[in-house]
Amino acid sequence: MGHDTAYRIEALTPQTWPAFEALVTRHNGIFGGCWCTWFHDGHPSCQGRGETYEGNRAVKKRLVEKGVAHAALVMAGAEAVAWAEYGTPEELPTIHHRKEYDATKEADPDYRITCVFVDKRHRRQGVTELAIQGALDQIARAGGGRVESYPHDLTKQTKKMSSSFLYNGTRRLYERLGFTYDRPKGLKNCVMVKYVEPA
Repeated sequence: MGHDTAYRIEALTPQTWPAFEALVTRHNGIFGGCWCTWFHDGHPSCQGRGETYEGNRAVKKRLVEKGVAHAALVMAGAEAVAWAEYGTPEELPTIHHRKEYDATKEADPDYRITCVFVDKRHRRQGVTELAIQGALDQIARAGGGRVESYPHDLTKQTKKMSSSFLYNGTRRLYERLGFTYDRPKGLKNCVMVKYVEPA
């Protein structure tokens, strides 16, 4: 894949579900068959999550159909090649290091970006950044507000980390997109914050 690929952003909806489904299927369900449902766990429509690959797929499809699963899809032609999952804390109630997060927060954000994934054929082409910016643009159109994300903080880490483990990008990436560092979260993650003006 060359750098001249024309990418565009589309919202995850029932209409774009087939493209999203094809991307997840090409990568064996993502992170052990999760189907990007882990952060939804605890939502009322999540019954059956975590039980099987097919169960997770059904949960994600149900959430999309109900309009409570949001993502910016990066499209190359008719094919989805990346996404950035976002939503309100009610839609995405589960986050890593929850106890520490709750003990150090002042308030919940309006939105959180919880997972970013790029097709292995399109990595190292700036697609992660496109996906996150797409999510921010969709949040702006939905009214904007305080947005949090929880990337890996590699600023003090000397050992290189495989990009397959970076499920939400890096602190430096979010800084380039105008986020500010708020606080640590767990050993290798942090809370990054940006206020998004309504569009």
